[in-house]
Amino acid sequence: MSHTPPIRWAGALLGAAMLTLTACGSGDAGSGAAGGKVTLTYRLWDEQQKAGYDKVMAAFEQANPDIDVKIEVLPYDQYWTKLTADAVAGTAPDVFWMTPTQFPEFVTKGVLADVTPAKLDPSKYHQTVVQSFTYQGKLYGVPKDWGIVGLLYNKDLFDKAGVEPPETLTWKPDGGGTLLEVARKLTVDEAGKHPDEPGFDPAKVKTYGFASWNHYQTQWMNWVNSNGGKLLDKPFGRYTFNDAASVQALQFGVDLVNKYHVSPPATRTNPPTGKVTDMFKAGEIAMFPANNALLPFVAPEATFKVGVAPMPEGPAGRSVNLNGLSEAVYAKSRHPEEAMKLAAFLGGQEAQRTMADGGYVFPAYNGLAQGYVDHWKSKDLDVAPFLKESEGSTFALPVTTGFTGFETKLNQIFNEMYLGKLTPQQAADQAVTEGNATVK
Repeated sequence: MSHTPPIRWAGALLGAAMLTLTACGSGDAGSGAAGGKVTLTYRLWDEQQKAGYDKVMAAFEQANPDIDVKIEVLPYDQYWTKLTADAVAGTAPDVFWMTPTQFPEFVTKGVLADVTPAKLDPSKYHQTVVQSFTYQGKLYGVPKDWGIVGLLYNKDLFDKAGVEPPETLTWKPDGGGTLLEVARKLTVDEAGKHPDEPGFDPAKVKTYGFASWNHYQTQWMNWVNSNGGKLLDKPFGRYTFNDAASVQALQFGVDLVNKYHVSPPATRTNPPTGKVTDMFKAGEIAMFPANNALLPFVAPEATFKVGVAPMPEGPAGRSVNLNGLSEAVYAKSRHPEEAMKLAAFLGGQEAQRTMADGGYVFPAYNGLAQGYVDHWKSKDLDVAPFLKESEGSTFALPVTTGFTGFETKLNQIFNEMYLGKLTPQQAADQAVTEGNATVK
């Protein structure tokens, strides 16, 4: 489901390499059931969120007694392969989850319905989510939720080192700012020495101050945007992250590993086999950029107190990835009116409040996020910094055709960059060339 088991990104997923799967279509997409009822199929990939959706669908069915909803859960890697096969066969589910990176492939092939008939007010939703699912001026998905990148940190390591919590860290490409300073204080080798002290041994580090690694959603794309670089020239456009500002930002991410030694070596973190999440959970890393969707998988297993802080600010301010999902309606649903009715309900306050209050997701509908914050507060975790970040500068993952095919190649190239085998300029030039060859 993600590049780095056992990370699971829940409502804020990364794309995954497509697995070859036979098209074993799920029968027809929402047949009429006995007694004149219409049955709709709703497909998702997150087992944890299904518990919330069981409540949501019960409320929908109560309000619409002539409609039954069947929920299908598929593991993330199978989800896209099956959805592609079903779309080709004309048997896709009536309503299903969609991500910004997969959206261009499905919308340009006519798989997704324009959701104008749902009569939504787009201004009531987080605008980064709305923009992520807009094509040729129309919305092709009901904004569902968002996840955002913040800084998880090990409170015990900060206390032990006598360092203030990382609430307002800054960084500059040349190593200036407070992030590197704090990361050095929290990086210790087996002899108790820090990276800026004589005799420090980078081959024998006991705890690392920071996790910098090849992970586009939580890492280098945030550095690029916070340094004034650009991933794409425009939505459905071409890649541009080999410009000077982007390359400087990439260099910074790599320098944290290979020059400053405050982050683990790429041999231990590069996807697909990297172990960075395990290292954080084991107390070997002090600061770990992560999406809030990771919390259910990290917080309960951590043997220390987890803190949440905003991402560090770069020269162009703080700009963080906000990855939203939408409820997509199948353009060829046999029950288009009922499917649109379900999508409209899922975009409404009642459904989105249920999912927020249950601590499943930050809802895309503005003004309901406090329920999510309160849920986590009851578990002794303050996630308010994620919410605060969402009100500042945010960006979507690249919304352009071909990304899902390009992603594996992008990771291969950037793995070499983090290992120090390619310079950031070489890696960015290669990646941009490869990526633009896949844009249709």
